[in-house]
Amino acid sequence: MSGLQGVGLLLLLWGSAGLLLPGRGALVVSRGHEALQETRGAAISLQKRSTTEATVEVHSVKVDCTVTSRFAHTVTTSKALNKANFSQEIFFEVELPKTAFIVNFSMEIDGEVYVGEVKEKEKAKKQYDQAVSSGRTAGLVKASGRTMEKFSVSVNVAAESNVTFVLTYEELLQRKLGQYEILTRLKPKQPVHEFQIVANIYEPQGLSFVDAHATFLSNELLPLVEKTVTDNKAHISFSPTMDQQRKCPDCDGTLIDGDFIIKYDVKRAQSLGDVQIVNGYFVHFFAPPDLPRVPKNVVFVIDKSGSMRGTKMIQTREAMLAILEDIDEEDHFALIQFDDRIEPWRESLSKATKENVAEGMDYVRNISDRGGTNINDAVLRGVDMLIKDRQQKNLPERSVDMIILLTDGMPYNGEIHLPTIQTNVHSAMGGNMSMFCLGFGNDVDYSFLDVMSKQNKGVARRIFEGSDAALQLQGFYQEVANPLLSEVDLRYPDNAVDSLTTNHYTQLYNGSEIVVAGRLMDNDLDNFIVEVFGQGFEEDFTVQGQASAVDWDMMYPDEEYIFGDFTERLWAYLTIQQLLEQSKTGSPEDKANATAKALHMSLEYSFVTTLTSMVVTKPETEDGPDSPLIADKLTEEQRQQTERVAYLHRPSINAYPASHTYLVDGDPHFLIELPDRHDALCFNIDDKPGTIFNLVREPTQGILVNGQTIGDKKIPPDGKINTYFGRFGIVHHILGVRLEVSTEDISVLQDDKLVQLLWSDTASVTGPNMDLFLTKDHSLTVSLKDSVKFVILLHKVWEKHPYHQDYLGFYTLDSHLLPPTVHGLLGQFYHGIEYEVSDLRPGEVTEKPDATMYVKGQELNVTSNGTGLIDGDATDYVVSGLFKRD
Repeated sequence: MSGLQGVGLLLLLWGSAGLLLPGRGALVVSRGHEALQETRGAAISLQKRSTTEATVEVHSVKVDCTVTSRFAHTVTTSKALNKANFSQEIFFEVELPKTAFIVNFSMEIDGEVYVGEVKEKEKAKKQYDQAVSSGRTAGLVKASGRTMEKFSVSVNVAAESNVTFVLTYEELLQRKLGQYEILTRLKPKQPVHEFQIVANIYEPQGLSFVDAHATFLSNELLPLVEKTVTDNKAHISFSPTMDQQRKCPDCDGTLIDGDFIIKYDVKRAQSLGDVQIVNGYFVHFFAPPDLPRVPKNVVFVIDKSGSMRGTKMIQTREAMLAILEDIDEEDHFALIQFDDRIEPWRESLSKATKENVAEGMDYVRNISDRGGTNINDAVLRGVDMLIKDRQQKNLPERSVDMIILLTDGMPYNGEIHLPTIQTNVHSAMGGNMSMFCLGFGNDVDYSFLDVMSKQNKGVARRIFEGSDAALQLQGFYQEVANPLLSEVDLRYPDNAVDSLTTNHYTQLYNGSEIVVAGRLMDNDLDNFIVEVFGQGFEEDFTVQGQASAVDWDMMYPDEEYIFGDFTERLWAYLTIQQLLEQSKTGSPEDKANATAKALHMSLEYSFVTTLTSMVVTKPETEDGPDSPLIADKLTEEQRQQTERVAYLHRPSINAYPASHTYLVDGDPHFLIELPDRHDALCFNIDDKPGTIFNLVREPTQGILVNGQTIGDKKIPPDGKINTYFGRFGIVHHILGVRLEVSTEDISVLQDDKLVQLLWSDTASVTGPNMDLFLTKDHSLTVSLKDSVKFVILLHKVWEKHPYHQDYLGFYTLDSHLLPPTVHGLLGQFYHGIEYEVSDLRPGEVTEKPDATMYVKGQELNVTSNGTGLIDGDATDYVVSGLFKRD
């Protein structure tokens, strides 16, 4: 479900048995370490134990969400009792939205309360390292699905004792497509004694609609969803008894299994928006009604490189067809497909007439994958189109220009240095257009796209691989499809406010909302004048008004209001979020200042952000001393890395796998990722088809990996013959393992036993020294005992393609397990490389500049074929046979 915002919670509760399924939110109370065993991201199944062994009783679960002017404060509380006559571990898990900040966690065990403490990440790391070194699990937060993070902790509870867990987190709800959403996923798997979901929504602006429903509601459960809505308050609750939860009177199964969803929006009668002032802080919500949309000029830049093969390409075509079908007739559009070549549909933008849209859809239907990835030149071509059409007055004067880039990988062709691409794009756009980057899959460099979007008035969004990828693409486009205002300025009296959050926005889109918060310098509201300026379709937008404070006691006379500091916390939340974004772009000094301010505020308001950690100290037990655990906030890169690992272990998927630190793929293109430097080294090895190269050689363990190249079926029209790897030979002499992998089959020799497999199989081979896992027509994972792991990918090409043929890619995992004696075209990089690059200058080919690299004690001229980067010359790595060392 893409495009969801709000608070998500999946409830999974059991005493001694149950089923844990991955999902959008989770609260788990369970017994025993076996409850947390994980398997490849699939369902975790626990065997039902006998009634006499059900010694953990989940007494109560409560989720209490209070939303005050879009700011959600959620408290999850669960109480469990150890009924056994011996101590045992009880687990607690909550999944929360990745945009939320944890603010508090506590455990109460027999009257003793243990509270988490928010500290600077670096200071908390010492306790983290101590916990790791002592063999204890140190991380409490893990990525979970697309939009959630899982907080999990366990505690040893004495016999016949109870424990109460309380986790609190906060989040500013974002308005998307005209609504706010709170999502709670319920999967308790068995009835719970006291089970309650409560949401109270306070919106002084007034509520225009409130909808509450659940995917699991039957005629019997429907009346249990209580909803009371007045003009400015809504109360929603769901609290079934144990009997009402049961599937049948005498069984342990529960009817509650699915999503509980609350959607709402507020009234928007005033074009000025709504200004709320509480306890010396103000917040301004701006989303004026009934504005005409501004026409847009959009260039779709579509990656069709080889890595888009299969499902990704099909879903991209499907999404683009739907987008073009819905494009407004007043808009202009262009289509550019790219791999290592740039192929625009037309040389300028076209108005979205029925005829042009039909022709554009025909063009999209014929996009097919091939080649490398030249992001730099493709985006610059789109920018150039917009600039020329502006100069020639082919576009409406009052219209919005945007580039939408869809890519799934790293730039392999043309300019490949990521900071240079960002500089080129930012310079070309000149602040006159917006750029939106859609990163497809988990091998894309999201941080590169994220920064490039932010530098150019746009945002990046990850498109997750799955059956709904096309819907994700459409959903994102719908969010930006209807601009209402551009260059929006929200102004307040200089002598009345300070510490403003961002108050200038490039665009306001239909269905979204601008939020500005700040601190009042005094309480004199008589002259608190608010002004808003923007550029509309037909004329400039301008509105002015006097702000006034809401009397909360008068508006909510029957409420014992306990959330009176919400404006200050909302301001702090929004300020920290924006500072964290600012720390990614700008000068080093600006980045450092933004980071320092964000850290200071995170500590002051006890928010767990990417700069802070929550230290949770578990009580001392008979088994050992207290053990500190760390709750961190995950970056998008950390989430992506987790997905990459999980992705490679999925049993079956028709998509391109994740890039890893060392790989060779494509024409044969070598990529050495350097995450510590946010950079990558790339080089190509050019030779005639049939050449065999040594990729990995480790003499002490007797490991050898060689690869043989293949070429195109015949010379393409451009005269360039592409070469790829078509066969790999892998040997581990000490373990007695030998593999030969071609584009058609796999031969495995282990313990003098020969096994032959076809790529059309899905199979696993387990032995004392090596495990194989083969996914049909996709990937082969080779795990050597106590050593390195290799993944070989099969890239299938349309069998009637006039030039190209199937080829293989080679990826290395766990390379740190190999000793420093490892070498080869890839192996020499397994233990890192130190280098510096300077003196960037034009090369023989304009789009491929030369530079000076200082590496391995030498000053080298960097070219695109690996000369100087690798030890010796490429011919030094040519061997005479697939299993030969020389």
